[in-house]
Amino acid sequence: MSQINISNLTFAYEGSYDNIFENASFQINTDWKTGFIGRNGRGKTTFLNLLMGKYKYSGTISSSADFEYFPFDIPDDDVDTIDIAEFIFSDFEYWKLSREINLLGMSDDILYRPFSTLSGGEKTKFQLAVLFLKESNFLLIDEPTNHLDAEGRETVAKYLSQKKGFILVSHDRAFLDKCVDHIISINKTNIEIQKGNFSSWLLNKEQRDNFELAKNEKLKKDIKRLSQSAQRTAKWSDKVEKTKCGTKNSGLRPDRGFIGHKSAKMMKRSKSIVSRKESAIEEKAGLLKNIETTDSLKIHQVPFKTKQLIHMEDVSIKYDANIICDNINLDVLQGDRVAIEGKNGSGKSSILKLICGEKIEHGGTVQIGSGLIVSYLPQDVSFLSGSLKKYAIKKNLDETLFKTILRKLDFSRIQFEKDMNNYSLGQKKKVLIAQSLCEKSNLMIWDEPLNYIDIFSRMQIENLLSEFKPTMIFVEHDKIFCDSIANKTIHI
Repeated sequence: MSQINISNLTFAYEGSYDNIFENASFQINTDWKTGFIGRNGRGKTTFLNLLMGKYKYSGTISSSADFEYFPFDIPDDDVDTIDIAEFIFSDFEYWKLSREINLLGMSDDILYRPFSTLSGGEKTKFQLAVLFLKESNFLLIDEPTNHLDAEGRETVAKYLSQKKGFILVSHDRAFLDKCVDHIISINKTNIEIQKGNFSSWLLNKEQRDNFELAKNEKLKKDIKRLSQSAQRTAKWSDKVEKTKCGTKNSGLRPDRGFIGHKSAKMMKRSKSIVSRKESAIEEKAGLLKNIETTDSLKIHQVPFKTKQLIHMEDVSIKYDANIICDNINLDVLQGDRVAIEGKNGSGKSSILKLICGEKIEHGGTVQIGSGLIVSYLPQDVSFLSGSLKKYAIKKNLDETLFKTILRKLDFSRIQFEKDMNNYSLGQKKKVLIAQSLCEKSNLMIWDEPLNYIDIFSRMQIENLLSEFKPTMIFVEHDKIFCDSIANKTIHI
């Protein structure tokens, strides 16, 4: 067991407007199973790269541990998978690799297939198996769930729960709960560490946020009361001070010493009240800095002219004369929120594309409502480049509404000036979500919308869909999201 010590870490990308980290200090135990969470763009992957020594920074990072990063950079994926293992870890022992592969629900056969023929989930599991062969290293695992189906996530979560000595970046709440014992969260103003899984961290955060919000309301009332009291006391002091001279033609000589003493006492009280008020203001200013506010969103969906939008009966889909799925039966009615579930490669995305009108070889009956307007959100984000303004014009979006939605999804105004090539994958995904929410459609079709999306934005989108209950079909492997949103599920 050893410590990773971070002291006064400050870092900004060259040419950037602001720091990613500023004077951050904390410690990580190398025996922990550590979940790493935070909003998109807060610096999770950046921090892992800093541990790997990829960037220059100020402050100190000290540790006796050697770091290994997932995913690996694979130079040639046309070679056999066993050669990839040799490339990653030349001293591996075959029996150990075989053991790890079996623990991840795969057979040794994958080692003798070209790496390029493995599915995304198989590639993820294989790389994790090789990663954990390096037993003396501290492992940095960056979003392994993005290419895993629901079954794969269960397998990998069970596998990681039996390991230790890693930092795991993931936005899947159920996945984190099953395999971590500490949480690092990058907040708005600091980095904090708590013992426990994601659910215990969230419960603690909600309790703290509620306490701070209640205290904030109390302080607001106290500040208002103290302001009014200070004004009244100051007026009384002035009024008493004026009586020193007596009333005109009264013939009386007031006791100036007594009146002056009384006036000074009132003024002292007034200053005390002002001091208490300023102290309350200062305390209030420090309360709400780390509360993650998520503004409510809206959906611009319009009803379709008929109750039924889609009818599919005994549908099969073929690729190169091979049937990848068959016997698909689906009716989509107004207000349905249909989750399509199945293993990777089972044809889920193909069904979505078929409904969207792509030319895909298929059998069976597919009836799409005449004039149906579909808003399609694809898995792929790699095509996004250029400015948001030009993209909005190209897609015929209301630019003001488009950017307003992105602001509510935690985009800073600075991001609006950047080329989308420089966005994180999560930020690119939010661009596609904002586009879909802008479009006036009868049906939303979302293909794995939550890949790379941070936890707070996931909950924000869940709240939106739960409130508006739009007609939609979606593929998503986040179990909590599916359970919250779907009122109809199709298993392939």
